[in-house]
Amino acid sequence: MIAELVRKIQEKNAPVVVGLDPNLSFIPEQILREASRAKAEGIFTDDDLHTAGEAVWRFNKEIIDAVADLIPAVKPQIAMYEQFGTPGMIAYWRTVRYAHEKGLIVIGDVKRGDIGSTSEAYARAHIGRTAVAGHNIRVYDADFATVNPYLGTDGIKPFIDVCNENDRGIFVLVKTSNPSSGEFQDVLTKDGRPMYELVGEKVAEWGRLSMDGQYSNVGAVVGATYPEQAKRLRELMPDTFILAPGYGAQGATAQDLAGFFKADGTGAIVNSSRGIIAAYRKERYSKYGAEGFADAARAATIDMIEDLRSIF
Repeated sequence: MIAELVRKIQEKNAPVVVGLDPNLSFIPEQILREASRAKAEGIFTDDDLHTAGEAVWRFNKEIIDAVADLIPAVKPQIAMYEQFGTPGMIAYWRTVRYAHEKGLIVIGDVKRGDIGSTSEAYARAHIGRTAVAGHNIRVYDADFATVNPYLGTDGIKPFIDVCNENDRGIFVLVKTSNPSSGEFQDVLTKDGRPMYELVGEKVAEWGRLSMDGQYSNVGAVVGATYPEQAKRLRELMPDTFILAPGYGAQGATAQDLAGFFKADGTGAIVNSSRGIIAAYRKERYSKYGAEGFADAARAATIDMIEDLRSIF
């Protein structure tokens, strides 16, 4: 699967993934009104969760329509859907399928992690198939899933097995973009090395179990907010594809990302979520207004692509 992601990135010359993290505060009133049974007032009734789920789906669909020809992939963050219960998860399911219809690769940002049969169940639900009544059914059907490595190989190996069975991939959390990530990830081990380096080395080891062309289906999440650490991790993980969150809203710039890529310009894909899907709220794109939120998202995506191209 990683080979397909690399192909799509090169085809569009855009190492960009749009994060579909639709907090209700980002969704314009007209979408909420359309989704609500109380359309005139835009007030949720006792069917609130169904209305929220429908609003999320409608919002995502317009964003996808606006950017699908520009980018190779989208990354829905599952917590933004889980908060609305079953209707939210239906919106997630519909979003994944619609993105596939538009030719996009889907990175399910689910951050799962457990051991044994539990880890396998997570993997089958999100990137594999579940056996039911003699049929192997794709459930959420993402192409990649993000995975927490805290439980070690016992937690990762079931995901790798499912990747190999289904031509899918994972991105393992190595050095995350949030400010407090260093509380654990930067702690020095007994040999004086930060923990994230050990995790990076383990990711490289796991990756050799699922190679797909130049890169492994076992990728790494490395925050764009930590460019110096990324350079070191790129050395430790030469065959690992990097998912880099933190561009834009979290403060990382294109120049910060140069070390994430290899000399041939491959090796990483950069995520922007609210910087794109809520672009209409920024002064730079305010001319589009709330009704033009999808057009604003398209303009922000084009600007991001051009910005990233400047580092090569």
